[in-house]
Amino acid sequence: MNDPIGDMLTRIRNNQLRGKTTVETPASKLRARVLDVLADEGYIRGYSAIDGKDGHPALRIELKYYEGEPVIRELKRVSKPGRRVYMGVNDIPQIRQGLGVSIVSTSKGVMSDANARAAKVGGEVLCSIF
Repeated sequence: MNDPIGDMLTRIRNNQLRGKTTVETPASKLRARVLDVLADEGYIRGYSAIDGKDGHPALRIELKYYEGEPVIRELKRVSKPGRRVYMGVNDIPQIRQGLGVSIVSTSKGVMSDANARAAKVGGEVLCSIF
């Protein structure tokens, strides 16, 4: 798999379109940190570490809905394996005038765009959520 974050985001998108309540994805530390940010920002209910069907560790993500509609309306991968996108603290974009969130991988860990601005660090913009 070339793009594990892109794979996880696609699994979330596809399962929300189907109306599923949970998603399973292979486990990794980076995926867990991205899910921490999604949970802190209120886009998912949470996640837990489980043993996957093939015996490898996996993450079970609990999707969040409001009045039957998915909370996540738009989920886009910004930095891809073929084109990495790095931004300084002053260049990190605001998604929909601050209503959405960018997830940034910084030297101080994976965090939301607001937390990166508060910590005055830039880094690789992984994805954007609205």
